[in-house]
Amino acid sequence: MISPFVGILLEKFGPRKVMFFGVFVTGLSFILMSKITTLWHFYATISLLTIGMSFGTFIVLVATVGDWFNRKRKLALSILMSASGAGGFAVPLLVTSIENFGWRDVIFGVGIGFWLIGFISASFMRHHPEQYGLSPDGNKLIDDKNEDPKILRNKNEFSVKKILKTRFFWQFSLVLAFAQLVTSTNLLHMPALTNFGVSIYVAGLSIAGLALGDLVGRLSIGVIGEKISSKKMMILSFSLLTIGAFSLALVNFQIGNLVFDSKYLVPTFALCWGLGFGSSIPLRLAILGDYFGRKNYGTIVGLTSTIGAIFSAIGPIFAGLAFDFTGSYRFAFFFLGITIFLALPLIFSLQSIETVKKILRD
Repeated sequence: MISPFVGILLEKFGPRKVMFFGVFVTGLSFILMSKITTLWHFYATISLLTIGMSFGTFIVLVATVGDWFNRKRKLALSILMSASGAGGFAVPLLVTSIENFGWRDVIFGVGIGFWLIGFISASFMRHHPEQYGLSPDGNKLIDDKNEDPKILRNKNEFSVKKILKTRFFWQFSLVLAFAQLVTSTNLLHMPALTNFGVSIYVAGLSIAGLALGDLVGRLSIGVIGEKISSKKMMILSFSLLTIGAFSLALVNFQIGNLVFDSKYLVPTFALCWGLGFGSSIPLRLAILGDYFGRKNYGTIVGLTSTIGAIFSAIGPIFAGLAFDFTGSYRFAFFFLGITIFLALPLIFSLQSIETVKKILRD
């Protein structure tokens, strides 16, 4: 719920100051978490961590990169999001560290490490390129050098009020919300696979394959982003995610004498879910920039993130309740597959960039 305000503060104070604040609060949250002794301490530190992460990571980084790139926005965002995906490969190191040193010492070390890396990273952050005599993608300004950089930047840009009145914003937000509902269940893949009769070893390999597919998906947007339209790539991304969800739901499912063999469906699930989820991340962020411009990019990303967060909170709870009532995760992932499938006609019917910009100018 904090996300929309991050964009407003970014515009007022710049990414460096906002990120310094977020990094400080995030590191402090991890350090305090290492000292908790009661349940309310945990809730308090998690709440503080949420504030820190909101101001110190995703929105700040995405908004800044989106502001500095226009023509190469998809490539820049795909590289940024690939770094985020690659971070998942550090999980085995964290697990090993917890086994050897205990979770308290590890979380304390994470807090200190976050300060070291975060403060150094924040020092490189820069506000609008116009303030440095540049335009997006590193091009030199061709406008009057005596003109106010803020005025140069805001030419042909649109207000948040106007953007919120467009059909595209709400339709696209609903598409992202459906995606968040489905992908928020990522942590339930392991218990779901073992619940369907897959060995822990094979389930673990599938999650590793999914992580690799996720990383490839994020990078692929930067490679093919200039060759295929964003709408077509979004359809492909959500189609892969749909196949992945149904493949997981059908693992070892039996209808009469027909059994859907896990040796085919588990790799299909890992590949399609990973590629679909990974490619959708930079793609959805680039689309928002392409449609609505740079002026209020951080605020718009924050607003769509907030809408999606509501659905992402529902996803795991729904899957958990479905398991409690049926004893299986199968119904939950069938339902999630149908949900992401229903997002496809919404993507097909999205208005074009030209149409939306014409509406905003009128």
